[in-house]
Amino acid sequence: MQKPTLPQVPGTSYFHVVFTVPHELNVLALENPRLFYDLLFTASAQTLLEIASDPKHLGAEIGVIGILHTWGQNLLLHPHIHCVVPAGGLSPDHRRWIRPRYPFFLLPVRVLSRVFRGKFLAGLKRLHHGKKLQCAGPAAALADSRQFTQLIRRLQRHDWVVYAKPAFGGPMQVLRYLGRYTHRVAISNHRLLALEPERVTFRWKDYAHGGKQGQMTLVATEFLRRFFLHVLPKGFVRIRHFGFLANRFRVSRLALGRQLLASSPSTEQEVRTHSVSSESSSLWHCPRCGTSMIVIQRFTAAELSPCMYFDSS
Repeated sequence: MQKPTLPQVPGTSYFHVVFTVPHELNVLALENPRLFYDLLFTASAQTLLEIASDPKHLGAEIGVIGILHTWGQNLLLHPHIHCVVPAGGLSPDHRRWIRPRYPFFLLPVRVLSRVFRGKFLAGLKRLHHGKKLQCAGPAAALADSRQFTQLIRRLQRHDWVVYAKPAFGGPMQVLRYLGRYTHRVAISNHRLLALEPERVTFRWKDYAHGGKQGQMTLVATEFLRRFFLHVLPKGFVRIRHFGFLANRFRVSRLALGRQLLASSPSTEQEVRTHSVSSESSSLWHCPRCGTSMIVIQRFTAAELSPCMYFDSS
């Protein structure tokens, strides 16, 4: 399996963005794994590249490493893409390195979610219209164009889950993190607790209820069924590079990125500057526009408690 490539430049941090598709689409993923997961890669990468290139958000050509995961902690199908994105990118004229406006914020999640939803569903409609989607088994009803259109309309009315984590440290921290993701199967040995006659018990986290840890016991045949849901098509590439990290650009664009980063202010300097101004600018950002929220007034615990019980009448 290929190893992810990162620009080894001091002072560069990285963001972690996760794109997830609604579970209603799982039936299509099972019948069309290669087409479905190719579309998942394409839609997520195009979303990041498009929004990042918009001057309203970043105005830069970024690089993306995408890693496909298909499982949840309970081993059921849960297709999602983990993306690692350097904090910044090349200006349109390739003459400078553009950093995010705020050290701990890359791109607005709400915008990413809506654009990703549009791109994925548009791609799915093209595949269905072109008779390329296999609709059999649990997906048989979607062979009917009316049923398929109704599903698309339902999915368009809901927000899709896109999760963004704050910046990592430097390249070595990211490589250590990715090492836990790139060569992993659906369940690792340390989560297996017991193998009884025809029963398997394993440890899992219920992220739908705050990450509560517990144990799950499955009949062996059901455990194997869930495990084999995540066997990818032969030759499928589950780690891909986009933007200036794409294979055809990587050597020249990384060299340029190193050169431009060396002459730009360091991330550490930006973080210190941001911390100094934290009295007037919070590290929290507006969920709608992404701009930094300004601290208007601070309260102590003693001052705050009476405010909790005011009479609104």
